[in-house]
Amino acid sequence: MLMRTDPFREMDRLAQHLTGPATWSKPSAMPMDAYREGDEYVVAFDIPGVTADAIDIDVERNMLTVKAERRPAAKADDVQMELSERPLGVFSRQIVLADTLDTEHIQADYDAGVLTLRIPIAERAKPRKISIGVGSSRKEISG
Repeated sequence: MLMRTDPFREMDRLAQHLTGPATWSKPSAMPMDAYREGDEYVVAFDIPGVTADAIDIDVERNMLTVKAERRPAAKADDVQMELSERPLGVFSRQIVLADTLDTEHIQADYDAGVLTLRIPIAERAKPRKISIGVGSSRKEISG
């Protein structure tokens, strides 16, 4: 038998029990980090215990949607669950992407329970020099 010593974990379990399990119509949030690395915008989502085929990534215009489903592990008939604290169900996150990102070339990688999306900065959004014309190309407007 397992002993629980963290009183806050019990409160988290109770809150999850009262709100019910996550469903596709009412998904739970997933934690994420977002940062710029060189000419890419990187977004990392923590979704441990989810298989790659249970992850769905969509981009519509500038709305990025990530959905993942953690399914219960198959158990033998003689297994009796003593404690279940790991949340199951659906997790989802939506992010509005800036127009300065190139959503046509998003790369996704899933390793060790972390989904990492790399979104390139669009060429039109990168800093550039503007040349100044010099010479007698001045025109006068008469009216």
